Amino acid sequence: MKSPCIHIFTFCAIVLTANGSASWSVAAPQNVPLPLRVPSDQSIFLEALATGVQIYECAPKPDQPSTFEWVFRAPEAVLSDRSGNTIGWHYAGPTWESSDGSAVVGEVKAHDPGPNQTAIPWLLLANKSTTGNGVFSQTKSIQRVQTVGGVAPSEPCSSANVKEVARVPYTATYYFYRIGHNEPNP
Repeated sequence: MKSPCIHIFTFCAIVLTANGSASWSVAAPQNVPLPLRVPSDQSIFLEALATGVQIYECAPKPDQPSTFEWVFRAPEAVLSDRSGNTIGWHYAGPTWESSDGSAVVGEVKAHDPGPNQTAIPWLLLANKSTTGNGVFSQTKSIQRVQTVGGVAPSEPCSSANVKEVARVPYTATYYFYRIGHNEPNP
């Protein structure tokens, strides 16, 4: 069984439960801005590394139809563990889907520009809905941190390229939280 974590600021330990199943203990990420911190009754249970694209479309501004802008449409990324094993996918909704078929749809609760102004912002999201009975079914909060890239294109958006789609590469680390506290490791 492969671990869904290991991070430069985190550690993982396999903990065997009374019924013999394995679970992972993941330390919370360091240096997360106050607005992005999860409620105190939640604990981290999964780290997922996203590699993919942020999809933008050149479109007229809703309130100024003769002016154009790059509009965010959706993410499209593979989620993996630190060993490079695929553990799921991230796509429109925003949705995170595990290889086991479970999924969580989130809604943004807070954002922070993060330390890198050339990257998409860091986010705190809350569970809007879940499906399936797998790894994501107990998710209550999601943090997006350590972002690289993914910002809207710097190329002009105008009537000349309206409806053009841009797929901007990005990476991020997502931390998933559930109700309860992780048991200390032996």
